[in-house]
Amino acid sequence: MPLNFIQEYRSRLTTAENAVKVVKSGDHVFYGEFVLFPRSLDAALANRIEELKNVEIRGVCFTQFPKVVEKDPLRKHVIASDYHFSGISRRLHDKNLCNYVPITYHQSPRFIRKYIEPDVAFITTAPMDKNGYLNYGLANSVTGANLSKAKKIIVEINENVPYCLGGNFESIHVSKVDFIVEGSNFPLIEVPPVPPKEVDRQIAGHILKEIEDGATLQLGIGGLPNLIGQLIAESDLKDIGIHTEMLVDSCVDLYESGRVTGRNKNIDHFKMAYTFAMGTKKLYDFLHLNPGCASYPVNYVNDPRIVALNPKVMAINNAVEVDLFSQVCSESSGYRQISGTGGQFDFIFGAFNSKGGKGIIALTSTYTDKDGTLKSRIVPTLQPGAIVTVPRSITHYVATEYGIAMLKGKSTWQRAEALINLAHPDLREELIREADKMHIWVKSNKYDA
Repeated sequence: MPLNFIQEYRSRLTTAENAVKVVKSGDHVFYGEFVLFPRSLDAALANRIEELKNVEIRGVCFTQFPKVVEKDPLRKHVIASDYHFSGISRRLHDKNLCNYVPITYHQSPRFIRKYIEPDVAFITTAPMDKNGYLNYGLANSVTGANLSKAKKIIVEINENVPYCLGGNFESIHVSKVDFIVEGSNFPLIEVPPVPPKEVDRQIAGHILKEIEDGATLQLGIGGLPNLIGQLIAESDLKDIGIHTEMLVDSCVDLYESGRVTGRNKNIDHFKMAYTFAMGTKKLYDFLHLNPGCASYPVNYVNDPRIVALNPKVMAINNAVEVDLFSQVCSESSGYRQISGTGGQFDFIFGAFNSKGGKGIIALTSTYTDKDGTLKSRIVPTLQPGAIVTVPRSITHYVATEYGIAMLKGKSTWQRAEALINLAHPDLREELIREADKMHIWVKSNKYDA
């Protein structure tokens, strides 16, 4: 390693306690993304949080409970905001200790550069390489945009972070960093695939029939998308490509099965393009220095215009509920924020414009509430306060265990009929009555004697 890079590194090396002294009252602090939560820096800032006022911390999907929030339960000193809710963010939100930042994910770097003024950025990176670069590892998405605006950049080194090749904007040079903290090298948080249920297998069976050789996959978060990846790995499909917001464990299974070649992609040939990764150590080890994978900012990966350049894009995402107008809610339960828009809108929109592409919203037809009552996820109208993640004009396909329906070009009546066919049989009559009240139902021999 050139001596000047080592000298630059050493000149910036300090303790977490010293580094966080740059944070002042009223500052906006970027807290990194997903599993790369800046633990040492957060703990150090928490120790002096009572000296400060109106400090806003913003992260993408908090995977650790921020100690600055834990030490300020009355929200007198710190305001926490999250661009994409995790389970931790949900619990904080329920206590009025965290707010959601509404986004169209592919636009995030642009609005950060236009409108957001981060004073300090805390990021966790892999150790410096021989060329003096500090790699962002598993999360690229909006990190580069925040670093381009931050007045002070503090890096927390973690030797467990894989070196993830780009793409672009996947690293920062040591000369552009203000402070370096050698952290505690904590093991990275692992998110194992959720074991699939029988109903997931039924839904996956319908979706698998829609996937063709040479398709480009985007798999969203959750048990069902992981299951679909596993089923493709076990199928006879060939020349699958990957262009996805989130890289997950099943993508490793797909690659190792020989199903993924990327041969038919029009961009990033032979590479699995993604903007962040979250899964188990299997995935993290797979990504380390792997030239078959390319990390990009989210304004590239999720841009619907970029998505549409690839052939047969299959965008597969979960939802909370879909109403008879075909509006999709995937991020809230009523007014309670439980997730975020993420890339669902981006990929459903982009898949439609891909040659042979299909944007699929997948959900179980029912759930059981806390009183043990069977409830439909196909509903007349969304719950009061529910957030529309995908508007009806963009919704393409919807799948449940009872089938799959293509909704483009269909009237409100035709959409209602198609969605009722996807609902649980015991709950369809009530949906028909509600559709009739809303004047989006036409009597047909199929349902009426």
